[in-house]
Amino acid sequence: MNGGQLIARTLQEAGVQHLFTLCGGHIAPIYVEAARAGIRVWDVRHEATAVFAADAVARLSGVPGVAAVTAGPGVTNSGTALKNAQMAQSPMLLLGGATATLLRGRGALQDIDQKALMRAAVKYTARAKRVRDVSPMVLRALQASTSGVPGPVFLEFPVDLLYPEATVREWYGQKNKTASGLREKIMQWYINRHVNRLFAGVNSDANLPNPTGPVAIPEPGAADLDTALRMLMQAQKPVLLLGSGALLAPQQVAAVAQAVAGLGLPVYLSGMARGLLGREHPLQRFHHRKTALREADLIILAGVPADFRLDYGRHLGRGAKKIALNRNRRELRHNLRPELAVCTDPGAFLVALAQRANALPDVSAWIQTLRARDAEREKEIAQIAAEKVEGINPVALCRSLERLLPDRSVLVADGGDFAATAAYTLHPRKPLGWLDPGVFGTLGVGGGFALGAAACYPDDYIWIIYGDGSVAYSLAEFETFAKNGLKVCGIVGNNGAWEQIARDQIQLLGSDTAVKLPQSDYQMVAQGYGAAGERVHTLEDFEKAVQRAILHMDRGMPYLINAVIGSTAFRKDSISI
Repeated sequence: MNGGQLIARTLQEAGVQHLFTLCGGHIAPIYVEAARAGIRVWDVRHEATAVFAADAVARLSGVPGVAAVTAGPGVTNSGTALKNAQMAQSPMLLLGGATATLLRGRGALQDIDQKALMRAAVKYTARAKRVRDVSPMVLRALQASTSGVPGPVFLEFPVDLLYPEATVREWYGQKNKTASGLREKIMQWYINRHVNRLFAGVNSDANLPNPTGPVAIPEPGAADLDTALRMLMQAQKPVLLLGSGALLAPQQVAAVAQAVAGLGLPVYLSGMARGLLGREHPLQRFHHRKTALREADLIILAGVPADFRLDYGRHLGRGAKKIALNRNRRELRHNLRPELAVCTDPGAFLVALAQRANALPDVSAWIQTLRARDAEREKEIAQIAAEKVEGINPVALCRSLERLLPDRSVLVADGGDFAATAAYTLHPRKPLGWLDPGVFGTLGVGGGFALGAAACYPDDYIWIIYGDGSVAYSLAEFETFAKNGLKVCGIVGNNGAWEQIARDQIQLLGSDTAVKLPQSDYQMVAQGYGAAGERVHTLEDFEKAVQRAILHMDRGMPYLINAVIGSTAFRKDSISI
């Protein structure tokens, strides 16, 4: 049994259903044997896409996403996507090929110190040295990726551990070769001994080793739950902030949603938590979060760090008591001095808290105040959407899309200004129905996230909200969507600029250097890759295009709508640094 078979068998028995890859000779046995083992292998056009797709699968399923990339540039091309997964706390496994064990450090093709490059972006990294070590190493890596604070792991597999032993011996010149001369005999003896060690102890009939132990996830304690309940009972203006860190266990999403509804607190959802309560819910608030936080007397941060998105904690009212819930112990007090800080799974804590809360204070008047503010803000947004601009008003476009989206939809945000406008105006239809890069703010996630979502939800419509800057990063993946018949539609907000940067740069520096773009025909590129699409200039044409996109997706043909949009002041002064 070769290393490729062992990897495939281990992944299959661990519940992995999808593997994302870009082919390479160093790793061919991994994806070939994975397909033979019944794992769906998705081949893509860039290694970053493979990692982004694995990241999305991890977020949506809770099973570690897996990507395999070839040695050298295959691994380095994965770096940004891997760091994005780390900062998003996504459990995933990156399998990297490597040069043969005997050639390491001798100038072989694509031979670099990959572990050193990957170490800062992963929780765990290891290099296989013998074939018999492959399965235990994969199991340890999978467990590490999901334990504690989830995150990516990296394993390196030299090519001579992946292929069949007979092939490896042939590579090393051991088949049908008679050595002549003492030097050649010594060299052949050394190589033969080395190969014997590589394959020693491999038993194709052996059972896989058991995992090294249960996945370590910090559980909520009774004392902390009692303290939180007492604080909640004393609050008159509580606010719950619930982010991606509360949904690190997708299997408990329904229970978390039920707990949030049962607690009856006004809640602001962010990141992967968007859509937790469905499209509309009386407890969910959307606008004036900063004002609410400054007036609140109790703030619960459930899987939400006090980073730049909360102005490093300065958005939180000084007089408010604070409860911080996070798996990451460092995030509990980073830019924050909470009265209660609990290193736990935030979702599990909320579920347990709701089970203990029999009668909570009436905060309906507070909720009504927040709801009234939301209504006023919606009126302001409607006024902005009605403004005449050159091209389609982007706010009006997003509001129209909100009305047209089918219930079985997943939204992927990949861009700056246009994607952020969509985040304000589009409401995910269901839990785990929204994907964005997270705190790293990476452009280029669209193709990979959409592929991962389509793998998990093959019957859903996947909508990528692209800026005209970000679309170029993964436009080639429309070929991947087309050849697999995926229900994916890209919507490009095409205003001819890196708008999020341009708006402030031009105002502050008086120059549009490096921020202008031609308003290219991106739909023609998608068509060249086997998809369908169109360019639209009016809101009426856009709405018709969405209907045509749905019809095409129903026939297994991806679609791209290239919408020529204008600019509004909707997100003025929104740049983050």
